[in-house]
Amino acid sequence: MFGFHDGGSGHDFSDTSGLDLDVDIDTDISGHGDVDIGHCTHDIGCDHNVDGGNPADFASMRMFTLQTIVAFLTVFSWSSIVLVSSGVYPALSTIIGFVLGLATMLLVAKIVQLSARLAENGTADYKNAIGETATVYVPCPPKDQGLGKVTVMINGQLREVTAINNSSELIKTGTQVRVIDLQGDTVVIEKDNS
Repeated sequence: MFGFHDGGSGHDFSDTSGLDLDVDIDTDISGHGDVDIGHCTHDIGCDHNVDGGNPADFASMRMFTLQTIVAFLTVFSWSSIVLVSSGVYPALSTIIGFVLGLATMLLVAKIVQLSARLAENGTADYKNAIGETATVYVPCPPKDQGLGKVTVMINGQLREVTAINNSSELIKTGTQVRVIDLQGDTVVIEKDNS
């Protein structure tokens, strides 16, 4: 919630999107009591699917960033100065300034949190191509006789990817095919019979 590690804009070194950081731990401690910790999987990555509408999303809001601290100090100081010069007691001016500064700090933190939703990761996730219709760009030879290329929509972008033909016949340029599997960054295709 406090976000001491996050400086606001610029590079976010805690962003692990695109990295596979699943850690598998399989430990067996043998000694006097033969303790078997077993197999556990922990995902180190962060969940960036925060839309700000859920009350639980408040925990993802960073309160102490450069932007929020500057907003707090600005509103706190100027509102206190204006209230003191208007004849309000200094102690009351300080309290009102503090409350207004805190409210501004919360508002700026919420705006920064919501603006972070606008960021988009441009890394193509080829898993999203499975089941999609593609068009053959470079002819795909029969199964186990070479590679071809297809164009397919992945994450809203038209991409040219290497393809493996799953059938025993050549698939010519311009033929509509369906992506049925994935082998690394290479898609496995078959003719689209629909």
